[in-house]
Amino acid sequence: MKYIKSTALAVLASATFATAATACEITLRSSDTHPDGYPTVEAVKHMGSLLEERSGGRICVEVFHSAQLGQEKDTIEQTQLGVIDLNRVSLGPFNNIIEETKVFSLPYIFRGTDHMHNVVDGEVGEAILAEFSNHNLVGLAYYDGGSRSFYNSQKPINSIADIEGLKFRVMQSDVFVDMVDALGGNATPLPYGEVYSSIQTGVIDGAENNWPSFESSGHFEVAGYYTLDQHLIVPEVLVMSKASWEKLSADDQALVRQAAKDAVPVMRELWAAREKASEEKVRAAGVQIVEDIDKAPFIAAMDPVYEKHVKSDKLKMLVEQIRAVQ
Repeated sequence: MKYIKSTALAVLASATFATAATACEITLRSSDTHPDGYPTVEAVKHMGSLLEERSGGRICVEVFHSAQLGQEKDTIEQTQLGVIDLNRVSLGPFNNIIEETKVFSLPYIFRGTDHMHNVVDGEVGEAILAEFSNHNLVGLAYYDGGSRSFYNSQKPINSIADIEGLKFRVMQSDVFVDMVDALGGNATPLPYGEVYSSIQTGVIDGAENNWPSFESSGHFEVAGYYTLDQHLIVPEVLVMSKASWEKLSADDQALVRQAAKDAVPVMRELWAAREKASEEKVRAAGVQIVEDIDKAPFIAAMDPVYEKHVKSDKLKMLVEQIRAVQ
């Protein structure tokens, strides 16, 4: 059944690709669940512009935004199969595929955005990107995913006690599920595209995400309470299908890798601007924002999550290395 499903996805994706313009010698087709204009989408477009210029027009990137090729779980599978060439995905869905990515999804592992940047731009970040090659993927670059916080339709969350019994959508990651459970909530893994209607109909009470996602998805329209507990600062990742990668010459591989890296500063600049604009829009809409919250009890509650998911010596070493980065 899994093979049949994968094949069906491949056929559907191929049909979509067939309609796309392919003016270049090599067209790399890229997937993103976010809408057109979102910082991650624009960053990949910028990467494409760099590639086209540096290759003399031989290599182009075509971005399929707004989940045109499916939700993240399905697009990861398609990328591993070689149907999709490039894919921008949160690291969360990779947690159950590539063990090392778990460390970036651990609650409160990063002290702030600057700390996260220093980690992913350094040795730890490169080491984890290298792990993708064992799963039919090539890790190219990290993007910002902002600070993730809880929002819901029921009540303001001022403490852990307010989370008790609330149903929160999480990404399909055991770490995320265990994080919500440790806080007393009920974790419900769902595709990103189902969150709005699920909150609206009461299937779930809320979710957790950053300012731009909370705003661009329209979730703020159905979830009027947002608590800035900032439990996660999970990077996003740009990956390439290993099958697609191996079709390129060594020189073209170097062009792709460098263009991906060079698009990161652009993404970060766009992200900072978008984060500010999204926050302003959400506040103007009348969403109740809880800012003054004691994070210490939230951090303390994460001990069981670390004990469960950081078992191997390798993961323990990665956690120590991350904490040592200034």
